[in-house]
Amino acid sequence: MNVIKPTPPSTTAEEKRALLKKLLSEGTSQARSPRLRVDQPATSRSAAHEIPVEYYQFDQSAEYLNLRAQKQVADDLGIEYPFFKMIEPLKGATAIVNGRECVTYSSYNYIGMSGDPRVNRAVNDAVDRYGSSASASRMVAGERPIHKELERALADHLGTEDAIAFVTGYLTGVTTIGHLMKAGDLILHDSLIHNCSLVGAKLSGARMLSFPHNDVSALDDLLGEHRASHRRVLIVAEGVYSMDGDIADLPGMIELKHKYKTYLMVDEAHSIGVLGRSGRGIGEHFGVDPRSVDLWMGTLSKALGGCGGYIAGSGPLIDYLRHTAPGFVYSVGMPPPIAAASLEALAILRDEPSRLERLQAISSLFLERARARGLDTGLSRGTPIVPVMVRDSRRCGFLAQALYKRGINVQPIIFPAVEDHASRLRFFLTSLHTETQVTTTVDAVAQELGRILGRPTPGLD
Repeated sequence: MNVIKPTPPSTTAEEKRALLKKLLSEGTSQARSPRLRVDQPATSRSAAHEIPVEYYQFDQSAEYLNLRAQKQVADDLGIEYPFFKMIEPLKGATAIVNGRECVTYSSYNYIGMSGDPRVNRAVNDAVDRYGSSASASRMVAGERPIHKELERALADHLGTEDAIAFVTGYLTGVTTIGHLMKAGDLILHDSLIHNCSLVGAKLSGARMLSFPHNDVSALDDLLGEHRASHRRVLIVAEGVYSMDGDIADLPGMIELKHKYKTYLMVDEAHSIGVLGRSGRGIGEHFGVDPRSVDLWMGTLSKALGGCGGYIAGSGPLIDYLRHTAPGFVYSVGMPPPIAAASLEALAILRDEPSRLERLQAISSLFLERARARGLDTGLSRGTPIVPVMVRDSRRCGFLAQALYKRGINVQPIIFPAVEDHASRLRFFLTSLHTETQVTTTVDAVAQELGRILGRPTPGLD
């Protein structure tokens, strides 16, 4: 039985790439050895020696060898490893990144709430009053007044009857979908939906079908074919898609929800505090009745300066989740200082709409200037998420590295995270970025990409 060993230091780059290709083609879900039959007792003491080493020694497992091969990609491409950079925030949109001062475009701090002096004071006051932790599940002993204040503020901001706050944003999607849906139900999700929704859907035991990204017509066809044969049906989409920066066709989905009598869930992680005149998200952006969406899901770690997630919706739905959702009932309550941060951020957002106006203006400036310089910005449509499509992992890595040397920190998204032809730089804009930073950055991207591709850039010498 052959077991792939970790790549020795002497292995050539060509051999490493061959190993990577082999591992990725097999996938982490397929073992290379037959599964051990635990229902059949061993016939002798020596039978244990027949168990493949990858089943009990993790550094020989297919999963770990796959990770090693993926991490080897950066070395093979001749670029620095792009993850787990050490970042020390400075003033505004600048930070010390791996020892170099940079303008950074890798933060979700869309409207500058993280680090705002008033948010900091709210956190300190909550520590003094409540301590650093809720120290228990909210159901038994972890409930604090500030939890209810935050949930009331979220519901009021979104225009719903009630809201529930979870200790992590990822857990919010997993536990809510996994708990509400069951075998015999159907979940229809956008093909680019976030992993937390996919994991929750798998956990539920419901049937899962995806529809092409933002294609309401295809969704209509799927509903027409499958709705009648399932009990409950849930449509899941995002407000703003975090990889491409485009906006969901919410009005079209609401129409289908009513037509086929389904539930509709919208993940607003990147649209709350970003879209709409007052930052109420995609619902305000399109002017829809908040009650038209059954589950508004979002995070507090982006525009709202904290950490955790929420579900907002009808009173009965939230009451049910509060008493039965495993990720809420069996998790410690959100730390009071974190709840205080997002509560204060909501108050500032209400009182200072200029932050949102600034964010939207700087985002539009980046997108317009990038297009004027001939950069491929993919599907981005007026949001703070703007990809610059490079469509080649090696060139994308080199481009990110060249920009870092010029004091610009932006994350490359390369194979195997995406297909090679979908590799990109992903820029997150915030209200803290200045016009000078944006114009300088876009010009630098165009210049460096032009050098890498060996061609002139429109509008630049």
